[in-house]
Amino acid sequence: MPFASGRPQAVISVCTSCRSAVDGDTASPGDVLLAALRAAAAADGTGPIAIRPVQCLSVCKRPCTAALSGPDRYTYVFGDLDPAAAAAPLLECARLFVEAEHGYLLWRERPEPLRRGILARIPPAGLDSADGRHPR
Repeated sequence: MPFASGRPQAVISVCTSCRSAVDGDTASPGDVLLAALRAAAAADGTGPIAIRPVQCLSVCKRPCTAALSGPDRYTYVFGDLDPAAAAAPLLECARLFVEAEHGYLLWRERPEPLRRGILARIPPAGLDSADGRHPR
């Protein structure tokens, strides 16, 4: 699926600010996750998905943290991710997200590791819902 107007349809933002509890670690858990995501994406192609580091997602008590967002789509924030194992589930979730109306994913539709540790699901700013219900 090509990028609409050259923009990605999904963005995975990985917090790289939080540090490991082990003194002397040079890479944050987010740095480890970011590298794994980039390697996995290069190996199988990501389609309309961008991967980027961010300095802080303000979820310091729940590292390793990533957000999944896109234009006119719900935003998901996941915490307590295993940096060594979360790359493939995040990419799978991003692919599902691109296909879903407004990026809305039910709990059972998300990959197993992303069913727990969800910190927020934020509706798109432009979603007009008189009763506040999700689109499905």
